[in-house]
Amino acid sequence: MKLDKLNLDGKKNSIEVLDKIFSAKLNKRLVNNVLYKTNANYKGRHAKTKQQNEVSGPTSKIYAQKGTGNARHASKKAPIFVGGGVAHGPKGELSYKKRKLNKSEKKQSIVSLISEKNKNNELLIFSDFNSEIKKTKEMSNILKKFEISKAIIILDKKSKENIEKSARNIPNIKVTDINHFSAFDLVKFKKVVFTESSVKELEKRYI
Repeated sequence: MKLDKLNLDGKKNSIEVLDKIFSAKLNKRLVNNVLYKTNANYKGRHAKTKQQNEVSGPTSKIYAQKGTGNARHASKKAPIFVGGGVAHGPKGELSYKKRKLNKSEKKQSIVSLISEKNKNNELLIFSDFNSEIKKTKEMSNILKKFEISKAIIILDKKSKENIEKSARNIPNIKVTDINHFSAFDLVKFKKVVFTESSVKELEKRYI
C-alpha cells in the first residue's frame, strides 16, 4: 500500500509500505494483555523491611530461660520487640515476579496499534531530517504547521541527532527511535510520526 510522505515545505509524495504493518487488524485482546503486563512491570517495587537475621545488634539472650517469671525470649532482634525484625514484611523488588512478554506479543501489539493509528489518520510520515534544527522555536513552528501535538516521533539515527535537542523541551512530544518505543507509548500519545528511513527500519524489524 502507499501512504503520503510529507516534506517540511508541505509538499506531498508517496511511499510504499507493507500492508502487514500499516493495515493489519486490531487485536484488542492481545493489546490489552500487553499493556497490562507492561504497566505492571513499570511499577517500582522498592519497599523492603529487615527480617530478624538482617537487623544489626547482639544475638545474646536477653535474660535466663527460667527463673525470671517472664516469657521465654532470645535476642532483642525478635519481631515482637521495638527495633527488631519485621515478620513477613515486603522483601524488595527481587521478591516480585515480573510478567513475561514474548517477542511475538510485543511485535503483534505494536503492528495492531500502528495500523489503528493509520486507520484513524493519526499517523504521519516525513522525509528524513537531513539538516539540523537547532532552535526549539523553529521545531515548535514545524509541529504547529502540521498540527502535531501530543505525539511520539520515531526517527532514524541521523534524523534523531538533527532534531532531538530542539524537540526535547516541547511539552507532550517524545522523540525516540525504532529500538526504544513500546505499545504503551503508542497508546499514550495521540499521533505517531515516522521518517522515511525509520519506516524502512520498522519493516525490517517487525517482519
